[in-house]
Amino acid sequence: MEVLKNGTKWAVKEGYGIKEDIDRTEEYGCMPKADPGAVSDTALKRGMPQLGSLGSGNHFLEVEKVDKIFDDKIAKEWGINPENVVIQIHCGSRGLGHQVASDYIKLMEQKYGFKDLPDRELINAPINSDLGQKYYGAMSAATNFAFANRQMIMHWIRESFEKVFGKVKINLLYCVAHNVAKFEKHLIDGKTREVLIMRKGATRSFGPGRDELPEIYKKTGQPVLVPSSMGNPSYILVGTNKAEEISFSSAPHGAGRVMSRHEALRQFRGETIKKELHEKGIEVKSGSWDGLAEEAPGVYKEIESVIEVSHGVGLGSKVVRVSPLSVIKG
Repeated sequence: MEVLKNGTKWAVKEGYGIKEDIDRTEEYGCMPKADPGAVSDTALKRGMPQLGSLGSGNHFLEVEKVDKIFDDKIAKEWGINPENVVIQIHCGSRGLGHQVASDYIKLMEQKYGFKDLPDRELINAPINSDLGQKYYGAMSAATNFAFANRQMIMHWIRESFEKVFGKVKINLLYCVAHNVAKFEKHLIDGKTREVLIMRKGATRSFGPGRDELPEIYKKTGQPVLVPSSMGNPSYILVGTNKAEEISFSSAPHGAGRVMSRHEALRQFRGETIKKELHEKGIEVKSGSWDGLAEEAPGVYKEIESVIEVSHGVGLGSKVVRVSPLSVIKG
């Protein structure tokens, strides 16, 4: 239960990391309104054996090189230079979070029905209702699980690199949860109001000066991580004040799929994808050939178009581009 209540703070207390990791994690690695009591026994049984694991689907761990810096000043402020190797981890709350969603979708269907919705998974509850508050507490607990999960993986990556390469320093740039809802203050019709911002496939993009930001990012704005497919570059942007005006401080969290998993399995073979990536100088390890086919580079949008639009309209400004060297898929 302490994992669900305290997230990254629990992990660091248990020896999985250092205090500086907390300072570089959104919400300092702990959603304050987490309610472990709102998480079902089924969710706990699914999630706890998976704590510290990557998972399947679009989850990945990549070793990357910095191949272009767009903003030298901010990159230097963040400790990024052209000689850096970067490690990117994308995973979440595993089976626990999935079960939390399933549990509350069912409860909301029972209470409110879904006959007028275009998709039954759009079911919802008023946030101030008892059910809405209970779900928010359970979702926050699942978010804390995700924070702890990524923290543990990062700790073991540090240990592995030291075992192979000797004493190396791996600093956390930023850890952020996406697919999450948060209460934030935004200017609406000329008045500052506290509202619930729901980001699905999106990530926060606060510009300089926001109180919620860790001290080290108050001057620059926060890092905005935009992963791509395993065969293409990913980007690190910086949050902007413009994003507060046009998107409630939200930016894309990834290139986004253009093809279903079923269609990907029809069009691609995992063995072929592995060979093609090897020929590009990218080594990949996956739990299954089907999993590799489902995540083939061709099933995702072109990342450059996503970034150019984001940068152009002000959702986030380009800082660094990184390219994959090796990929682990769950």
